[in-house]
Amino acid sequence: MDVLTNLMAGFANALSPEYLFLALLGVMLGTAVGVVPGLGSSMAVALLLPVTFHLDPTGAFIMFAGVYYGGLFGDSTAAILMNTPGQASAIATAIEGHKMAKRGRAPQALATAAIGAFIGAIVSTALVAFFSPVIVQLALQFGPAEYFALTVFAFVATSAVVSDSAVRGLIALGIGLAISMVGIDGLSGAERFTLGVPQLFEGFSIITVTVALLAIGEVLHVAATAHAGDAASGGLRRTGTPWLSRRDLRRTLPAWMRGTLFGLPFGSIPAGGSEIPTFLAYGTERKLAARRARRGKGEDEFGDGAIEGVAAPEAAASATAGTAMGTLLGLGLPTSATAAIMLAAFQQYGMQPGPLLFERDGDLVWALLASLFIGSVMLLILNLPFAPLWAKLLLVPKPYMYAGIAVFSSLGVYAAASSMVDLWLMLILGLVALMMRRFDIPLAPVLIAVVLGPVAETELRRALAVGQGDVSVLVDSGITLGIYGLLLTIGLVVAVGRLRARRAARKDHTPVEAGRG
Repeated sequence: MDVLTNLMAGFANALSPEYLFLALLGVMLGTAVGVVPGLGSSMAVALLLPVTFHLDPTGAFIMFAGVYYGGLFGDSTAAILMNTPGQASAIATAIEGHKMAKRGRAPQALATAAIGAFIGAIVSTALVAFFSPVIVQLALQFGPAEYFALTVFAFVATSAVVSDSAVRGLIALGIGLAISMVGIDGLSGAERFTLGVPQLFEGFSIITVTVALLAIGEVLHVAATAHAGDAASGGLRRTGTPWLSRRDLRRTLPAWMRGTLFGLPFGSIPAGGSEIPTFLAYGTERKLAARRARRGKGEDEFGDGAIEGVAAPEAAASATAGTAMGTLLGLGLPTSATAAIMLAAFQQYGMQPGPLLFERDGDLVWALLASLFIGSVMLLILNLPFAPLWAKLLLVPKPYMYAGIAVFSSLGVYAAASSMVDLWLMLILGLVALMMRRFDIPLAPVLIAVVLGPVAETELRRALAVGQGDVSVLVDSGITLGIYGLLLTIGLVVAVGRLRARRAARKDHTPVEAGRG
């Protein structure tokens, strides 16, 4: 009852005209920055951090909350329309979302993303408000071995579900791990694979890698395969209603729920942010669609723009962002780049997030939680009607569209670190992405390996240090055994499914071959 009373007091505070205006301003600015390729919600919060210092702490953090959620929607908008996610959390959305846009279903993809983000945010914020102690206890159960098990699960699961060939998936995973190892070793300080280039001491920026593989690779691929007749129309169909149909809702509603369930626990675990739950949600929907297609109960559109492939990752990313805010407030533990920037903002105001924050600055905390609900509603109201308007960007002729993507991508990469080396790396990785598209090697395992590779290496070495070199420490808890057991089960299911598919394909070809004989 105390929680409900405090939350109502928070709403009374957050609904004041001044704070409503700051929330609206934050949502709009976050969305605007998130749409720019190479930038994202963390960049938006970082850019606006100095601007808010003249505000009172409550107003500043309400604005930050709006920027946080607005940036997430902006990331998904850029991912769907231009295949250039501003944050790693939108990478999974780009896989099917951009293909939906190329089929003329950009409004539906954007509406699905907006509703999924709303559902994930509302559920996760409610969970944070009522069950913060449980979230804190969950986070405290994870040590280095558990974090490493999660990253291994993400590696194998991603490689298995995003490619029809396990070999190609593992090749992509290897490329990503190789990229992630460039730079200075964080534990020993040793220089690795930098070729003596000082600019590589900090490794490859995730912004550079993401923009290069998705945006520049797509630009080069389109340029290499374009036909003269595509120039006028942009090669995109302009058909389709701007709203979700009943059939779309029947497909997306379960996907939103499943995605939210994937995202909720991961916001409290510092194991790579929302990349793991978004890819797991995407992989689950892909497997379920394939199963339904085999049973004749539906059509598997994955690879050609499946709406479930947008709904689940968006809900997962938003749910993760919500519980990450709860972990920051309740434990003082930032589980994402944006949460780390907000931690610095708290410290700038002389406050330390943690269990005592609810007692010392309860008015601020509950007003901030209430503003998360308000910001989510604002995002839905603002962006759902404007989804068709955003989608009209795709009607720009192809030469102008992709030239603009290349320019904005380059500006985004250069703005992140003001380094010409990053631009050269972007071009080189763009050529790698072009070759990967040519040989049908998936991009998702590369990206997930680049994001989680350093986390996996660091946690593995920490776990082995705790166990004094004894590898049994990696399977010394119920959580790690459960994760590896689930991974083994999934691997067996995938292997059996592929064997059955091969046998069925051989049976289908046998009569044809006999007739030819």
